[in-house]
Amino acid sequence: MNFKIIALVVFTATYLYDLMLAIVRAGSARNPIPANVADVYDPETYQKWRTYHSEKSRLSIISMTAAFVINLILLAFNLYAAFATLFNPNPFAQIIAVMLLSTASEILLIPFSYYNTMVIEEKYGFNRSKKGTFWADQIKSTVIGLGVSIGIASLLMWVHRLLGDWLILAFAVLMTMIMLGIVFLYPVLSRVFNKFTPLQDGELKDKVTALLNRHGYKVRAIKVMDASRRTTKSNAYFTGFGKMKTIVLYDTLVNSMTVDEICAVFAHEMGHGLHKDTLKNQIMSFAQMLILGTLAWLTLRTEGIFTAFGFTGINYGFASILILSVEFAVVAPLFGLVISAISRRAEYRADRQAVQEGYADSLVSALKKLARQNFSDLAPSPVIVKLEYSHPTLSQRIDAIYNEQWSRI
Repeated sequence: MNFKIIALVVFTATYLYDLMLAIVRAGSARNPIPANVADVYDPETYQKWRTYHSEKSRLSIISMTAAFVINLILLAFNLYAAFATLFNPNPFAQIIAVMLLSTASEILLIPFSYYNTMVIEEKYGFNRSKKGTFWADQIKSTVIGLGVSIGIASLLMWVHRLLGDWLILAFAVLMTMIMLGIVFLYPVLSRVFNKFTPLQDGELKDKVTALLNRHGYKVRAIKVMDASRRTTKSNAYFTGFGKMKTIVLYDTLVNSMTVDEICAVFAHEMGHGLHKDTLKNQIMSFAQMLILGTLAWLTLRTEGIFTAFGFTGINYGFASILILSVEFAVVAPLFGLVISAISRRAEYRADRQAVQEGYADSLVSALKKLARQNFSDLAPSPVIVKLEYSHPTLSQRIDAIYNEQWSRI
């Protein structure tokens, strides 16, 4: 069996699938806008959105293609194995070698990120990042990404050598524990990129505190993040477990919305907490880790996969790349379909929480402001929504809020 040909065919098929979705995504600018969101953009702004969407879509396709070509060359010409021969044959050194080359390939794609942030986002008034901030973020992300990739591959090696065929369950459990640790510590880790300040005393803090107290719900803190250092776009999110539970509001959101609109967004985020959506997400992540563990088990049992790409034996760094870039790509669309559907239901539930708190109108106006600020697609392809969207469309959410279509949940 020619493992190399099979891997390259799968890798190419994955790219073509992603390319097809990108083309469908780009075509959504021609879709009619639903009547209940027609007031989000005025005609001039809508035309601006269409050109923005077109430029972003074009860049996405170009960068996706560049990534495909770079990685195809690395795989087809056995460059991972060739680069690894420059390092000590020690298995850990071999992991580092492969991950260094993989990181170098990602660095080659930074110009696309730069163009997206410093040209397109700048052109349409969304970017607030200085060049120094952009490059500092890239350096931090690259270093952290390299450390994480080496750590995961090393963990894979350790578990495989220690437990053999118990790899599937052990790797899934350990990876889930690591992910839980990251979620638990995220309020601390995120300070690498942003500054967080406590929500100031006043009407807003009094109202959101009353919301929490009404449900006996405790959080470690309500933080405002300095998102305005990088963008004009707004967001809010819920993170952490136990005593580390934190609700984060972008400063752009706090500065652009009324108190009731912010309370509506806050009630939505609190709804995620009340329904334990973060915990449910971790359960789904464990299922994903089981799939990855199974793929790792199958891969490491087949030494011919590694010799087909020029290695003399198992290379755990290359195994992790192959598993994530090629093998998991086969099941990712189906898994993503399920995860996205579950996530959209969770968003409806969180919206319902805000409605039950008496913020239906404020939630709708807040969602419309968010869509306007973030230059959201108001009429995405239903296919893309089903396959990729973690949130229902704005139109669907408004329908559910006003028509009480909670049967979707």
